[in-house]
Parts: sequence; structure tokens; C-alpha cells
Amino acid sequence: MKHPFMLLFALMLIASCNPGGQAGFRIEGQLEGNAADGKQVFLRKSDENLQTVDVDTTTVQGGTFGFEGEIAQPELYYIFVEGSRGAVPMVLEPGTVQVQGHKDSLQLARVSGTPQNEAYADYLEGARELSARRQSMNQELRQAMMQQDSAVIGALRDEYFELQDQMAGYEKTFVETHPDALISVLVINRLLEGESLPIGDLESLYKGLDPSILNSHHASTLRERLNAMGQTAVGSQAPDFSGPTPDGGTLTLSENLGKVTLVDFWAGWCKPCRAENPNVVRVYHKFKDKGFQVIGVSLDRDGDLWRQAIAEDGLDWPQVSHLEYFNDEIALQYNVQAIPASFVLDENGVIVAKNLRGAALEEKIAELLP
Repeated sequence: MKHPFMLLFALMLIASCNPGGQAGFRIEGQLEGNAADGKQVFLRKSDENLQTVDVDTTTVQGGTFGFEGEIAQPELYYIFVEGSRGAVPMVLEPGTVQVQGHKDSLQLARVSGTPQNEAYADYLEGARELSARRQSMNQELRQAMMQQDSAVIGALRDEYFELQDQMAGYEKTFVETHPDALISVLVINRLLEGESLPIGDLESLYKGLDPSILNSHHASTLRERLNAMGQTAVGSQAPDFSGPTPDGGTLTLSENLGKVTLVDFWAGWCKPCRAENPNVVRVYHKFKDKGFQVIGVSLDRDGDLWRQAIAEDGLDWPQVSHLEYFNDEIALQYNVQAIPASFVLDENGVIVAKNLRGAALEEKIAELLP
């Protein structure tokens, strides 16, 4: 279950450090679809709480609208139209930004006229093609599952994983060929969120960005996230931790390592976690006599509900929790943004695998404990 987090809003206000002061911008918009005169058009950006706030408002006249103002640095903004769904994302920067779209499909509007928006449009063109293929594949998969066609399901899953690799490859190439594009920061962050590429590849992409981007505020934020992810990358020493146990004691990771240890982040309120728990229980009992250890780290907030979930799911291994939800200090150490999340450690506490579920978990443990 995802921790509430919107990637598009997470790297708001991306700005290159250009100390040249304010410069003028103009937005020239054209709407198809018989947009009624007088309809309000809102220019918005995100505040510190990731909520969109109005910056300026105008109205549609003869199917057109416009904004003018000054801006010091390029930033990500959105255009909303009264009575229409979705929004037009754009990089607002000095110059004239042209917006052409249909009032009923704002998210597909064409934004052009300035370098950053041309780069953004280049990215969207390729990404939308891959996204359309994924949506079509999802529809075929749902139909195959309804028909219980295991052969088609297996083929589609293989094709889906191949498409994911293609998407990661496309985004990697985009960043490499657009080092001075603000959207490249968003793309690297997206790849980081999905763990689509090894941390070393992401580091290389980051270092290859243009200095104007590397000096931006949100590139600095991305740098911090890369550092945090690097600490829990495969091959890294797992951060040691201590935490309260259900009976009021204290447990320390380094003092409870097995030959192989699974650090399992979960919560009693998390349905995907509870659905995966029977698999972890089965694997634990199959390999515990060979030295397999599991340490649960719960992101619960209520101690009684935490203990109840442990009992209901038969979790017979050590558990810790500070009962602080995603603010749990251990979750912060491990940069856990969503649960279930897990880390497989060897006997020395080195991370050898991450986020394995279902059959993949059993296969990895069997490989490490033959």
C-alpha cells in the first residue's frame, strides 16, 4: 500500500539557479470543444503541503485565454479550466508558452514555445505510446483472468515485465539526451521510486545533469533521496536499529541476525501486507531450522491492533515498532515509502535482495540456504 505520495507533485517548483532576477512570461492558450466564454481558467502551483493553490485567474474568450507575469526561475505549474477534468502541466519560464488543447482532455494538451516545454513534450510523446501499450495489455490481462486462461496470463505477464524494462530504458535514454531539461529530474525520481534501475545507474544519470539543473533546489532534494537509497541498496550494509517489542522490551537487529534475515516492513492496517503474511509464515517455517530469521518492523499506530494482527496472522518471529506510522525512525532509516517492503540480509548484515514476495521470496531463501 502506497504511502500518500504523488510523484508529479513531489518535485514541485523545480528551479535552475539562475540569479538573473525576474523575467517576463506569457501564456497563450487555445481551447477546442466549444469552451463557453466566461469560463474561468486557473493558473496554479503546489504549496509546501503539496496542495495546488491559485496563482492567477482569467476567463475564456472566443476559445482563447492568456496569462502574463514575471518569474525568476522555471517552475512546474498547472492550468485548470472550470467544468473540465484534469489539468495541463507545464514548465513556466521566461518567454511565451503556447497551450493548445481540448477542454475535455486537458491532460493531452500540447504545450510548446519554450525550451523546457519542448523537452517536456518530447518526453510525453514517447511515454504516452508506452503507456497506451500498457493499458491495452492490462485489458487483455483482465480478460484472460476472467477466462482463467493461464497460458495467456503467463505470456502477458512476461510481456508486461519486458514493457517495464523498455519504459526504464526509454526514460534512461531521455535523461542522457536531455541533461538540461527540468523534466529529467522528475524522471530520475520516478525511476528511483520504482527501483527501475540500479542505484549506480541513477547516480550516473544524476551526475550527468547540466550544472544549471544540479544547482536547483529539487535536484538537491533528489540528491538527498539518492543518498538515502544508496544506504539500503543491494550490496550495502544494512543500517542497524533497535526498537520496542510487543512485550515492552527492546530488540536490536545486529544481535538477532540469522544466517539469512528478512527485515519485513508491514502494518496491521495494510491489506497487501496481511495478504502476503501467509507466504512469509510458510517460508519462515520451511527454512527457520536452516538459520532463516525474520524481523518484523510494523508501521502501526495502535499497539493493541498491532499485537492483534501478529496473533491473527501467526507471526512467530521477533517484532518491533515505535507505533509512529511512516515516521517510524527505522522506516526513515530504510527510506521506506510504501509497504509491504522487505530487505534480505546475509549473515553479516549485507543486503542481498529487496522487496521479494510470493514465490520469488522462497526461491531466494532456498538459494541462500540450500
